[in-house]
Amino acid sequence: MSTATSPARALPGSPEARSSFFQARLASAFGVLPLAVWTIVHLWHNLSAFQGADAWQRDVTEYPHPIAQAVTGVVVLLPLVIHTVWGIGRLATSRPNNQRYGFYNNLKYALQRLTAIAVVLFLGAHIWLALLQPRLVEGHAEPFADIAQEMHYHWPTLVTYILAPLAVAYHLANGCQQFLMTWGIVSSQGALKRLEGWTIGLFVVVLGMAWATVYALWAAGGPA
Repeated sequence: MSTATSPARALPGSPEARSSFFQARLASAFGVLPLAVWTIVHLWHNLSAFQGADAWQRDVTEYPHPIAQAVTGVVVLLPLVIHTVWGIGRLATSRPNNQRYGFYNNLKYALQRLTAIAVVLFLGAHIWLALLQPRLVEGHAEPFADIAQEMHYHWPTLVTYILAPLAVAYHLANGCQQFLMTWGIVSSQGALKRLEGWTIGLFVVVLGMAWATVYALWAAGGPA
């Protein structure tokens, strides 16, 4: 499957072409390892909301040691920044090529770019409101009761957490597909067709985990 983009192309084999190819591979790797893995693990931990406040606080907001928290921040935030900067550059230098590639590939390309913008906006708000503000301003991790009540009674929060996982799930699933193709792990026509099915399956799983967490938090925030 070809990428449906039309950037300014360097001559094949030139240093610019090799550099662009290397940057694409590196950014793809940063998007999958560790960001995609961490996202799935983070969603899995959030499912502990079904077990109550104590389980959620333990699995989502607590760390066994301050060093573990610092390492997690570096391992996640540094690749996120690198991947975001590279993505902004791609948005500025490439566009769909509707004359050369089919509608489906161009649609996937456009959705990948649109969801990238949505994910960046959501993560910016989510990291500040759920991670940094409680710790830096209030001096403690985000309480389970606060997010549960926000989810149940503040409809903009609920709508955001319903729509944002659509962007996250698509961007993650399609990004994993592009990673496998960019690195040459999957290349034959038969394998590419099977990969398409696995990509859709990954999208459904990630979206299901996210929406299940939203439901658990929403239900916990209602009247006892």
